[in-house]
Amino acid sequence: MTDDHYLARGPRVGIRRFTAADRDEFTARARESADLHHPWLYPPDSDEAYDTYLDRLQEPQREGYLICAHDSGRIAGFLTVNNIVHGAFRCGAIGYGAFAHAAGRGLLGEGLRLVLHHAFEELGLHRMEANIQPANVLSLALVKRAGFRLEGFSPDFLFIDGAWRDHERWAITSEMVPPAGTR
Repeated sequence: MTDDHYLARGPRVGIRRFTAADRDEFTARARESADLHHPWLYPPDSDEAYDTYLDRLQEPQREGYLICAHDSGRIAGFLTVNNIVHGAFRCGAIGYGAFAHAAGRGLLGEGLRLVLHHAFEELGLHRMEANIQPANVLSLALVKRAGFRLEGFSPDFLFIDGAWRDHERWAITSEMVPPAGTR
């Protein structure tokens, strides 16, 4: 834990919780990034959608993190851990997105590593899963760089953009993650 508003810091980004005060910046970034995100995800891009999203992040089976660049303090991306199960399973499923102004700079990857450490160390999880549409090459590259392994294929897995979409199932366990501060 750090002494500032970040839960964890890397060389270029920090992760922190979503707040109501982030609404204007987050929704503006989501609108600016619609072409980057389509057809993979649809982050909240209006005040009402953001407030609903923020409310859902208060549920015990969810955690949400903003990935913020140190140089500007701007929100570079976001990552949510959904479907958190404790007990013998100790697992969660991640969803994430970079914003257009920060895309291609490695900030989301750095934020993902910070969230993995936080989830494994602070939340007590053992396993994180990512379900990714096979044509989403940027997302596949992100989880591969982070050390996730391909575990399978799920036809008609999630209803996205008006249709049931196939997904590849990727996962990582706490033993697979390099120690903090290494790449």
